[in-house]
Amino acid sequence: MSNEIRTIYLDSDLDIEAYRFKGIMQKFPAHFHEYYVIGFIEKGQRYLICKGEEYIINPGDLILFNPYETHSCEQIDGKALDYRCFNVEPEVMQKIVLEMIGNKSLPHFNQSVIYQTELVTKLREVHMKVSQNEANDEFEKEELFLSFMEELIGNHSDLTIDPQAPETSHEIRAVTHYLEENYTKSITLHDLSELTGWSKYHLLRSFTKQRGISPYCYLETIRVNHAKKLLEQGLKPIDVTYLTGFSDQSHLTKFFKRQIGLTPKQYMKIYQYA
Repeated sequence: MSNEIRTIYLDSDLDIEAYRFKGIMQKFPAHFHEYYVIGFIEKGQRYLICKGEEYIINPGDLILFNPYETHSCEQIDGKALDYRCFNVEPEVMQKIVLEMIGNKSLPHFNQSVIYQTELVTKLREVHMKVSQNEANDEFEKEELFLSFMEELIGNHSDLTIDPQAPETSHEIRAVTHYLEENYTKSITLHDLSELTGWSKYHLLRSFTKQRGISPYCYLETIRVNHAKKLLEQGLKPIDVTYLTGFSDQSHLTKFFKRQIGLTPKQYMKIYQYA
């Protein structure tokens, strides 16, 4: 169909494929993949058969296919399908699990469909980061992806992720000090992992439990707090952007408004007339 859009994004940071289908009416006969498929419908309704079980899937439902699971699907509401998914090769999944539990076990997802789950919102956010391919989002993107995979694997697979007690350690203090001293630079989760000698997952989980905020959100809060001080001194938002580590003005505005409730320009004007 002329209105169909089929796009594939290859993310070298996460080592996954991201598919987006828009306006699709195609029926997919019984087939399987050699990789994991984690997806969701944005628009439309589909009749799915997987492992002999029948499902009706709608927007808000999460779809999970383990490698080599035979499935077929077709549209049933007469409307076109909008669909997003990640394809994760088994060796990549092993690396993810290694980060989480210290061995290369492959998870087996227990359900082909998880109905109306908040995981779809998280998956959409990660998928959007991948498809936009913005360099400044690498840290945030990887953090979101690991958080999503932890919840997915921990709650919906045969693998157990043991809860860890919050750690008060010099490693966490070293990370906070590093973020506070280097907030103007480009920082990645890999940098923090190297600093502590911990896996990215262990770092993310331990930091968030102790500080009550993720490493990326901690970094952006530092940047916003410094931006506030510069705006109070009369500096323009475009100048503040690059003095506080934000990649561009829209990046600054996004986080500033989310935390302060005002745009940088609105905040600056308060002090202009004070």
